[in-house]
Amino acid sequence: MTHPDIFWFLPSSGDTRYLGTNDYGRTPTIPYLQEIAVRADRLGYDGLLIPTAAQCLDPWVVASSLIGITRNIKVLVALRTAIMTAPASARQAATLDQALEGRLLLNVVVGGDAAELAADGVHHGHDNRYAAADEFLTVWRRVLSGEEVSHDGRFTRVTQARNVHAPVQRPHPPLYFGGSSPAAHDLAAKHVDAYLTWGEPPEAVERKIGDVRARAEAEGRTVRFGIRFHAIVRETEAEAWAAADRLIAQVSDDDIARAMAAFSKMDSEGQRRMTALHGGRRDRLEIAPNIWAGVGLVRGGAGTALVGDPHTVRKRMQDYQDLGIDTFVLSGYPHLEEAQRFAELMFPLLGKAQVTETGTSRTGGANDGRR
Repeated sequence: MTHPDIFWFLPSSGDTRYLGTNDYGRTPTIPYLQEIAVRADRLGYDGLLIPTAAQCLDPWVVASSLIGITRNIKVLVALRTAIMTAPASARQAATLDQALEGRLLLNVVVGGDAAELAADGVHHGHDNRYAAADEFLTVWRRVLSGEEVSHDGRFTRVTQARNVHAPVQRPHPPLYFGGSSPAAHDLAAKHVDAYLTWGEPPEAVERKIGDVRARAEAEGRTVRFGIRFHAIVRETEAEAWAAADRLIAQVSDDDIARAMAAFSKMDSEGQRRMTALHGGRRDRLEIAPNIWAGVGLVRGGAGTALVGDPHTVRKRMQDYQDLGIDTFVLSGYPHLEEAQRFAELMFPLLGKAQVTETGTSRTGGANDGRR
């Protein structure tokens, strides 16, 4: 069994034990996010995903707050092609990669909620956003490779753009990206290093991987693959499903109706696919063995979870690895405690060091992520 990379998630829009309308929540303060990051780093997670949205703290500032307090973990930061300029973004990336000593990864974000994009001054339609991202990434990659770039395109116009201070990782920090439309698959094939899919059933993921791989081969390139899931792992199957039920115990029908109305206004193909998995119905949440869509009843974006005991969840993860997945980007509510729980229960099955409840090696000594 090969050992995948395991990333965790920083909840920069807030954290909770219960989805939906409730009185419980944790404010996304920098100290709290730092606590999660330090815990994940010490436990031996391979990376951290820092999300982006109007309700999130700025991902670049959050990433900068981790420079002096993390040692090994990689940091996956949003690269917003629609609201940044390519040369300025290239300088930011080179600088942050230096500060993190070569631990920066970049998550290319092209779209999202149309209303949110409009609020940020972005009014391109779906396919035009991808055409603009193509130009952006063409310039961005060339600038970071050391070229002086002049480009006169539909969406990007720069004259003699260059980056003086190179990143640690050459020619640039790795690019990750997720998108389900044909335009998104074309962009992935042409530009990115790793394609991320949200957690759909294996047969759907297999089709997406096959399509992206074929398009990349036509470009003379290869692409790695990862998947984004929540994780609800407990010592027994019954405990895991009870925890899943508890997570949405306070979700009301009105909560679901509001979320479904909001999702219907988005032009994201990925969000459409996530919503179609459950259709807003509580009786359609196990969409494949041990794959649960309950999070997606009220949460946009990644809406599915791996649910079960450790050995069962490991088997489900292997199902995706067999399709070509080598990276799992995971999360759990609340993220601090669930990072610890997942490591305790799953790391021994994933080829990582075993940890105790205090994050120390079972053979003695701190498990600070050195492998």
